[in-house]
Amino acid sequence: MQSLRKHPRFIEFVSQAGFFGILFLMFALNKHDESIYWYDGVFFSFYIIIALLIGYVLIPTFFYRKKIWMFWLLIIVTLALVYLVEEYVLEPFLVGGDRGKYVSNIFYTLLGIIPILFMMVGFKLALDSKQKQRELENLQVVIKDSELRFLKSQINPHFLFNNLNNLYSYAIENSEKTPSIILELSSVLRYMLYDCKEDFVPLSKDIEHLKNFTALSELQIEERGNVTFNSEITSEDFCIAPLILTVFVENAFKHSTASQSDNIEIDIQVKVNDKGLLQFSCVNSFLENSNNENLSKGIGLENVKKRLDILYPNVYQLEIDNTNQTYRVELSLQLRSKNNLC
Repeated sequence: MQSLRKHPRFIEFVSQAGFFGILFLMFALNKHDESIYWYDGVFFSFYIIIALLIGYVLIPTFFYRKKIWMFWLLIIVTLALVYLVEEYVLEPFLVGGDRGKYVSNIFYTLLGIIPILFMMVGFKLALDSKQKQRELENLQVVIKDSELRFLKSQINPHFLFNNLNNLYSYAIENSEKTPSIILELSSVLRYMLYDCKEDFVPLSKDIEHLKNFTALSELQIEERGNVTFNSEITSEDFCIAPLILTVFVENAFKHSTASQSDNIEIDIQVKVNDKGLLQFSCVNSFLENSNNENLSKGIGLENVKKRLDILYPNVYQLEIDNTNQTYRVELSLQLRSKNNLC
């Protein structure tokens, strides 16, 4: 019974029944003597049948399917039928007296009927509109969820192939750093494969992953520059969308190492206060006469911007600056409580 009360059709039935009850009182008492007669119920029941015919048959079959001319033609035929039944069937046999003997003008009769039908059908249209809005909201949720899954599926192979290529290069050279790279890569892959299945993860896990990823990427630089990573987390009682910050760090290493053979500078700062306000900064050096002219157009950055728009609408600010051989990313983000998300 509890599930039945939540069913859309049951709610629609109860809503219409209540509305029709109020409308019947207005219809029956709208007379000079303000009395309710038994035949008022018969007349009103006839109007309900016509309103249901219009609302559940004519509108879905013709109006919603853009068959406008056919819809209005059938509306005219229906109103004509209503007039004939009321004047030649209901009034003579149910009411009698002078009202049953004389046939009223069609416009006078319909003038009293159309407002009632209009309110009944209008109420049904309002219910349909509310249902369509619910369906649209559910569809938007499904679309967002699908888009997020697609974006995350783009991220994982992106990281994986880049780091496997680096590992291959060190293995070819028989580098002593190969075991360290494998260990760091294992930690990074474990996070991406097992901890990133949800839209949000605990902040502590994502920061730990960011440290591991930075350490893994730092192995590529060797003695060619300096990498600084600082984190100041006042409270870890928050969640964050996985790999958001990692994309910026990954781009910093990729473009710095691609454009410079030495004097590489990468500075990463992460701060989170006790209210969940995250302030992230990633600054890297690069040479302007290299292949970095499309820094802000990479797949990774476009990916993360879309995810921020979906997961953090109106609660983040992203600034990207590319001047004086320095590429700077500043992200301010209001995180959400761990208790509600992860």
